[in-house]
Amino acid sequence: MTSDELNTLLDTIPDVRDGLTRTERIILYVLQETQRELDGRNVPTVMLYGRVLEYVSLSEQELHLYLDRLGVKGDGR
Repeated sequence: MTSDELNTLLDTIPDVRDGLTRTERIILYVLQETQRELDGRNVPTVMLYGRVLEYVSLSEQELHLYLDRLGVKGDGR
């Protein structure tokens, strides 16, 4: 198994502690940090997407799937 294959596998397997994948954890971390920068205001999805791309490579559709799965609402709720 190559290093890339191992990283891909580790990115998709949920962590036993909380059930989050590496990508989900990154999205939540970036969301929290961005909210902190914006003094608790809602984070535009486009801004979140751009910042998440600094850590992982995924499409806009994939980000929306992750956000839906994490329960993040896009309408301010």
